[in-house]
Amino acid sequence: MATALAALMSMPVEPLAPHATPVDELLRLGATLGPSAPRILVKRDDLLSFGCGGNKVRKMQAVAAEARAAGADTLITAGGIQSNHCRVTAAAGAALGFRVVLVLNGAPPEAPTANTRLDRLFGAEIRFVPSPDAREQTMAEVADELKAAGRRPFVVPVGASTPTGALGFARGVVELASTGVRPDVIVHASSSGGTQAGAIAGCALVGWRARVIGVSADEPEAALQSIVGRLLDGIAARLGASPASVGRDRPIEVDDRQVGEGYGVPTAASTGALELFARREGMLLDPVYTAKAAAGLIARVRSGDLQAGHTVLFWHTGGQIAFFQ
Repeated sequence: MATALAALMSMPVEPLAPHATPVDELLRLGATLGPSAPRILVKRDDLLSFGCGGNKVRKMQAVAAEARAAGADTLITAGGIQSNHCRVTAAAGAALGFRVVLVLNGAPPEAPTANTRLDRLFGAEIRFVPSPDAREQTMAEVADELKAAGRRPFVVPVGASTPTGALGFARGVVELASTGVRPDVIVHASSSGGTQAGAIAGCALVGWRARVIGVSADEPEAALQSIVGRLLDGIAARLGASPASVGRDRPIEVDDRQVGEGYGVPTAASTGALELFARREGMLLDPVYTAKAAAGLIARVRSGDLQAGHTVLFWHTGGQIAFFQ
C-alpha cells in the first residue's frame, strides 16, 4: 500500500490549483437536522483556485500532465451545454497553452450563459451535436481532422473519468488526510464515476475504511457501480498495485434515489437541500450535482443511516455556476 501511495504522489500533475481547499463544519445544518444527526463536515472543492473550481480541476491536473507527456498540443473533450468538465478543460487550455475543442450536445444557445459563456471566454472552440450519442464519433472526427492538419490532439473522455483522472481526485483524499480529519463516511455527487473511484482509491491508499457514498445525478445504481469498478481496476494497473490496495474489494455504494426525472432535472428534495444549505450555511450548491448529493445526505440522516457518533464529510464538488444559466 505504501508503494502504491508513493506511486500516486509521484505521478505528474499540472499545478493548476496548488492550494488545499478548506474543511468546515456545518454546525447550523447539523442543528437543523436534530440531535441524532452526525457531525457534518464539508470539503470545499468549490473553492479550488482555478477555473471557477470544482472536482474537475483535480482530475484535469493529472489528465493535462498526461496529455503534455504524450506531446499533445490540443485537448478535445465533450459534455452537455453546461458541462463543468468542459469549462475546466477550456480554462486548462488557456493556462497551459493547449488549443481546446469542445463537443457539446444540445442546440447552440442564442446567448451563451454560465459554463458555455466561460468556455468561450477561455478561448475554446465549440462544436455542437444534437445528442450525447453523437459525442464520441464527433470527437474522433475532430481528432482525425486535426491530425490531418498537422496537430497533435489528445482526446479526454467525458468528465475526465479515466484512471488517470480518478487518480487526480485520489490525491485530494491525501490532502484531506493531511489535515487530521478522518471521516467515517464521505458523501458526494457521482455521475461519470471518476470522482467516486478516486475517493475509494484514495481512502484505501491512506488506510481509511470510510464508506464512500456516491449520490447519482443520472445513472442507475448498477450501471454506476460497474463504471466505478472498471475505473478501480484501471487505477490498480496504473499504479502497479493489487486491486485490493485501491479499494476494489470494498462495496461500491451508489445511491440512485435522488435522480428523479433525470440529469439536470431538479427534484423537490434537491431544491429543498439547495435552499437548506443556502439558508443555514450561506453555501451555494448547484442544481445538477451537489443539490442531489445533499438531498441524499439529508435523507440518510433523517432515516437514521447516518447518525450521532459518525463524522460525515460532504465533498462539495462545485458546479454552482450552473445555478446562473
